[in-house]
Amino acid sequence: MLKPDRLRVLADALARQNVLRLRDAAGLLGVSEMTVRRDIAASPEQFTYLGGYIVRAADVPNNSGYSLEQEQDHFAPAKAQASAVAARLIAGDETLFIDCGTTLTVLARLIPDDLHVTVVCYSLNIAEILRRKPNVRMILLGGVYMPSSDSFAGDESVEVLKRMGINKAFISAGGVHPTRGVTCWNFHEVAIKQAAMASAVERHLVVDASKEGAVRAVRFSQVDDFDSIITEAGQQPRARR
Repeated sequence: MLKPDRLRVLADALARQNVLRLRDAAGLLGVSEMTVRRDIAASPEQFTYLGGYIVRAADVPNNSGYSLEQEQDHFAPAKAQASAVAARLIAGDETLFIDCGTTLTVLARLIPDDLHVTVVCYSLNIAEILRRKPNVRMILLGGVYMPSSDSFAGDESVEVLKRMGINKAFISAGGVHPTRGVTCWNFHEVAIKQAAMASAVERHLVVDASKEGAVRAVRFSQVDDFDSIITEAGQQPRARR
């Protein structure tokens, strides 16, 4: 396959799914990862390579994007109320996935100390809360540390999630749009979110209402992929497709 053809195939693939792992792109194109890297480096107006993921250059925001410290105080009461609604869904002896971000730190705090659960997470701020819960068995996924979201990312974490049985996955997002889908700022979160959702019996999107109608850098799912959307206004059950 010639370079122009490879670029066209890559552009078509990203138009469908917004983000590709480097190794998946190499397999799709039938070339080495080094060849993919060279193609991307020679086409900066079309593509960007970020930490093992390929995205369209147009999808990268021009501002600094998401910062955990900047986001921490935004809509804090609404985030706390949304997490309080989500906490009512937790039952004993379940395995839970708690996503990264500032919204779900309250959910972690609201797990009763006498409740026996297993919680899978990949962010330090969530882990710091869970480690103080006497009856929580915590599974902290590892990988490369990402300061912007105080979380870790790596292929090994995705493989671990694929082998797990999760009762409920509580997922955070930066944007929820009826046609553009559910989006986040950080490309490294995509594969972990998707793997957790694929392994979960129930999937719950936990956001404050300010995220409704917003679109961020990268899409990781559609709204209809969730069993419910939980905001400060309550839980909105959905018929998952």
